Amino acid sequence: MIITNMDKIPGKEIEFLDMVNCSAVYAKNFGKDIMAGFKNLVGGELTGYSEMVDDARTKALDKIKKKGESLGADAVLNIRYTMTSMTQGSAIAVIATGTAVKFI
Repeated sequence: MIITNMDKIPGKEIEFLDMVNCSAVYAKNFGKDIMAGFKNLVGGELTGYSEMVDDARTKALDKIKKKGESLGADAVLNIRYTMTSMTQGSAIAVIATGTAVKFI
C-alpha cells in the first residue's frame, strides 16, 4: 500500500475508488499536563504534547491505510491532515483524508 501526499504516482495509471477519511483523538494524562504547565513557564519544547500529536497522526495514518485496504486500493493519494485542539489543549483530534485508488 502506497501512502503519499502526491496526487499521482509517476508511471502509473490509476482508477479512483473513493475518498477515505478518519480521525484519531488523543489526550495526555493529568501528570504530563502539569509538567507541561511548568515547562510553559521556562520555555522549550513540550515533548509530551509533541508525542501526543505524533501518536494521533500515526494512528490516523494507520486507520486511513486500513480503510484503503478494505476498498481494495493499491494506494491512498493526496493525504492531508487537519488538527484541532480540544478541551483547552490537553486533547487533540487529527483528521486524515485521502483518495483511495487502484492501479490499472
